[in-house]
Amino acid sequence: MNGMTDEIEQNAWYTINGEDNDVVCSTKVTLARNLMDFPFPKYLKDEDKKRVETIIFDAFSQLNQKNSYQSFTMRNLEYLGRHILTERGILDQEMVDMDDAGAVVRDDGIIACTVNCRDHLRCTSFSSGYAVDSCFDLVSQLDRSLQKTLHFAGNNRFGYFTSSLHETGTGMHTSLVVHLPSVVYAEKQDALFRSLIESGFELYACYARRNDSRAKALGAWFMVTAKSNFPDSEVDQIAETYAMSRNLIDIERRTRCDLLDKKPTFLKDKVLRSVAVIKYSRFINFDEGFELVSTLKWGFDLGFLSGVDESSFYALLFRIQSAHLTFIERTGNLSFEKDVVTPEQRINRLRAIILQEAVSEYHMNIR
Repeated sequence: MNGMTDEIEQNAWYTINGEDNDVVCSTKVTLARNLMDFPFPKYLKDEDKKRVETIIFDAFSQLNQKNSYQSFTMRNLEYLGRHILTERGILDQEMVDMDDAGAVVRDDGIIACTVNCRDHLRCTSFSSGYAVDSCFDLVSQLDRSLQKTLHFAGNNRFGYFTSSLHETGTGMHTSLVVHLPSVVYAEKQDALFRSLIESGFELYACYARRNDSRAKALGAWFMVTAKSNFPDSEVDQIAETYAMSRNLIDIERRTRCDLLDKKPTFLKDKVLRSVAVIKYSRFINFDEGFELVSTLKWGFDLGFLSGVDESSFYALLFRIQSAHLTFIERTGNLSFEKDVVTPEQRINRLRAIILQEAVSEYHMNIR
């Protein structure tokens, strides 16, 4: 089973250790662009959507690195594939049911572009840890290459025109996935969230408990984004995001040290309970999985667990998501117990097995 999952994840960006990985799990920088002489995708006629798609796909085929990119339309991709790409952050959730949308993905997954979704073209660069500068450099280099054949809408006064007024100007959107278990445990998140909002950022749960009347975060995984980028330049946006991230990292680390000093027994108990649940469970559902991985990562950062790389915990989140597990279950030569019969049971059983394999590699540093 490890061989199969390793093959799927080979060279995946989220398996590599990044800067400040204990708090910042990943960075994503997107540039939104729209072609001249075409309305935004929401107002495009079917024939114009196909024209936009053809123009953009052709531009990628003319890049010097054309063999590094794969172009495809949603109508040619089965729903399982769409959900896997959504779980990886390559596709927006809204694209799952959009047969007339498309995507272009670099072979290593570090760059992914959507076509005819919110904008004609949205190019995104991904990285583990904090890497806004390098992500921007990578995606802006692609943008410059594409502008040799594509003419994007905009002017000198307002910059690039985008479907969202918040992105008009640079067309740039930056987001960080952060892990804040110490802040949540110490119940400091409300004050932190308010300060982020006052600074022009938004913070929301990456994964929320499903089927609840009120969404509740799973674990301590959060997404941080700027509320509006206009009229800031790219340099301003990068500087503001850096300053915000340093403050966030400092608060989580200081809170972690304070808790470790004042409540070590309680923290050890929480981590040990999570390890025990994983070791002895036969079924772990989606919600449980994300809560457990959050605690495992916290245990690693507290020094209670060792033997693996920091990035392995965030990578584990991708491995235990439902579409990814469905792909493994369908394509692998797997056998389950006779009473594990329904698709949901098999997925939850497989999730438990993968988590147990991960935990078996950890060294416990708790006395």
